[in-house]
Amino acid sequence: MINIKSAREIEIMRRAGEIAAGALKTAGEIIVPGMSTKKLDAHIRKYIESRGAFPSFFGYDPGDGRKYPANACISVNDEVIHGIPSEEKIIKDGDIVKIDVGARFNGYHGDCANTFYCGNKANMDPKKKKLIETVERGFYEGIKFASAGYRIGDISAAIQNYVESSGFSIVREYVGHGVGKDLHEKPEIPHFVEPGKGKGQRLSENMVIAVEPMVNAGSCEVKIQGDKWTVKTSDGSLSAHYEHTVLIKKGGCELLTLI
Repeated sequence: MINIKSAREIEIMRRAGEIAAGALKTAGEIIVPGMSTKKLDAHIRKYIESRGAFPSFFGYDPGDGRKYPANACISVNDEVIHGIPSEEKIIKDGDIVKIDVGARFNGYHGDCANTFYCGNKANMDPKKKKLIETVERGFYEGIKFASAGYRIGDISAAIQNYVESSGFSIVREYVGHGVGKDLHEKPEIPHFVEPGKGKGQRLSENMVIAVEPMVNAGSCEVKIQGDKWTVKTSDGSLSAHYEHTVLIKKGGCELLTLI
């Protein structure tokens, strides 16, 4: 069942989204060469807890008995998503770092992600710059259709068309989702058109969804690592990730994780 949010629930989710977004922004600002992803993760938890919330990802169980062991997902270079922070994983100059943050406030979640460049942006490889810009722009092309009356497939097609016309590929195995009392609710939000499935669910006012394209510089294929969480590109190419929690309205949408 798809949960349509009440005015009260939306107000709580605005606060959850604000906290998640603040933690993500702060994390992006403090990334420096030589920092461990574990230290970055600790900063994220401290920020979220200081605002009266709790990290959504800590202890998260996808239903198979696994429990996520950190506060945020921090994925570097060819890691697509779900990178587990550690003291051994040191961020280097020139790395691209994907940070995915969730905050639970008064029983509701906010969920957002972004891709950050570590180092002097003036020296950034143009290919990395284009990849990071493409995943963000692809998101915004998609949410042009995040409005009551459109269908999920309208968002999917717009993202896929922009990303692939820019020379990149969209990850298929992982998709966006509804957000609310549960971090992952129905419906699923693919970032590509699924052949034979039509345009899917029609969007309704006060639905809340997470749109989060994952874009690879090479093949769209990915592989799960031995820790059973970290997802990497199969060909070792770079990957970028961008996400907001999106409130569907009549005639448009509101990004609950935009600050």
